[in-house]
Amino acid sequence: MRILHHWPLDPFSRQVRLALAEKGLEIDTRLEKPWSNPESILAVNPAGTLPVLVDDREGARLTVCESGPVLAYLEEAYPEPALMPKGVAERAEMRRLMSWFDRKYDGEVNAYLLHEKLEKRAQGLGAPDPAMLRLGREHLRGHLDYLSGLLEARDGLAGPRYTLADVVAAAHLSCADYLGDVPWEEFEPVRAWYARVKCRPAFRALLADRLPGLEPASHYADLDF
Repeated sequence: MRILHHWPLDPFSRQVRLALAEKGLEIDTRLEKPWSNPESILAVNPAGTLPVLVDDREGARLTVCESGPVLAYLEEAYPEPALMPKGVAERAEMRRLMSWFDRKYDGEVNAYLLHEKLEKRAQGLGAPDPAMLRLGREHLRGHLDYLSGLLEARDGLAGPRYTLADVVAAAHLSCADYLGDVPWEEFEPVRAWYARVKCRPAFRALLADRLPGLEPASHYADLDF
C-alpha cells in the first residue's frame, strides 16, 4: 500500500504523481489543505509541506517528504522504467533543470500566478492583484523563451529522452496551463514538447483534475491544443 498526501494543483505534488504513474505504481491519495488543516499534514511531515509519500515496502513503512527526496527514492526503489539518463553529464543537466523549475520558475511564476489565483482564493485572502498577475505572466514568457531555445536542439528538456527534468517542468507548467496563462501559440517548440508529454498515459490523471468552483482553461485536457 502506498499513500500520497497531496493537493491537486500543487506542482510539487504533481511531479510525484507523474513519476508514480510513469513507473506504474498504484497509490491511494489523501487530499490535504495545509492552510486550513495543518495538523493533518504535520502528522506525517514536521515541515508541514507537500507532497508526502508513505510506502510499505519489504515489511517496513517508510515516509518520504517533499518532491526532491520522493523522486530520488522512487528512482532507487523502483528503477524501472528509468527516469534518469545514464551519462554523468546528462544527469547533471537533468538536475540543473529540475532545480531551475523548483527554485527559479517557482519563485518567478508560481509565486505570482498560483498565489494570486489559487492560494489567495483557497485561503480567503481576497481577489487577485492584476499587477502581480502581469508580472507573473511576463516572467512566464521569459521561461518559455528559454525553454524554446533548449527544445530546438533536444527532444527532451535535458537531452534526447524523457527524464525527471521533463516530469518536473511539465508538472509546473500544467498548473499555469490549468489557469489558462500559458501563451502556447507564441512558443511552438515548447507547445510541441508539452503536447507530447500530455499524450503520455501517466498524464491522464492530471488532466482529469478539477477544483470546485474553478474550472480549467477550455484547452486544458485537449491533447491537440
